[in-house]
Amino acid sequence: MAKPPVVGLTGGIASGKSTVSSLLSTHHIPIIDADILAREVVAPNTSGFQLIVNHFGPDRILNSQGQLDRVALGEIVFHDEDERKWLNGVIHPRVRKSIVWKVLKCWLKGEWCVVLDVPLLIEAGLWRWVGEIVVVFVNDKLQISRLLSRPSPTPLSITQAQARISSQMTLSQKAIYATFIIDNSGSLPELATQVDRLISKWKKQQGGESGWWWRLCMIPPIGLTAGVVCLIRRWIMMRKGRRRGRGEVLRFIHDDEREEVELRDMRRRAGSGGDLSVEN
Repeated sequence: MAKPPVVGLTGGIASGKSTVSSLLSTHHIPIIDADILAREVVAPNTSGFQLIVNHFGPDRILNSQGQLDRVALGEIVFHDEDERKWLNGVIHPRVRKSIVWKVLKCWLKGEWCVVLDVPLLIEAGLWRWVGEIVVVFVNDKLQISRLLSRPSPTPLSITQAQARISSQMTLSQKAIYATFIIDNSGSLPELATQVDRLISKWKKQQGGESGWWWRLCMIPPIGLTAGVVCLIRRWIMMRKGRRRGRGEVLRFIHDDEREEVELRDMRRRAGSGGDLSVEN
């Protein structure tokens, strides 16, 4: 039985993940944005908000409106790994709980596919619960160039930009977990073409050219039942210790076939213990 795809979309800061998310939404696919949820779970009067204020102190992280000053908080956690881990320990469990409820609601409505837009999909362990992992990839130089060129009232310095990128798992490391990699080093039309091909592939998986299964999943009871079965299967796979990621990915070629290829533009760093980096 085919199952409604739960897709994990991830990337890095300034990789273009939000653009890919917007392109997916034009196909009427529901997007669950973890960034939005992360703001909701630490909004004023929530337990997450109170924990963070008590830990860091109101004088350091609250603005004049009594809300979290994300710039000030970012300056703390981007330079202190222990504080970043503590903050993630507050936010991640609350975001995961919210994601589960939103996915169930999508299945109840009969959605044939759900996309989880999660910057820390790999780091937070959420990749284990999705059927597809899509990584939006750019090389190091392009990533920092795009980050520096972002319009902002207070533009980042090179040091600040590097600190934000370094605080995340590298895109090369994330790519190891991917079932699909979207290359965002080109133009917007090229990016849109990759997204269109990816959606076509998902629909074919849901019943071939006719798409009988994804159409059937639009009936809420069927979509919910298939989704629950999918979660049970994922749980069983996790109990068996099954892992994904072999450093290989499936990419589309022009004749719409798939070709398994080794990740290009990567090489092993000397003495990195297997860490992958982008070749300049």
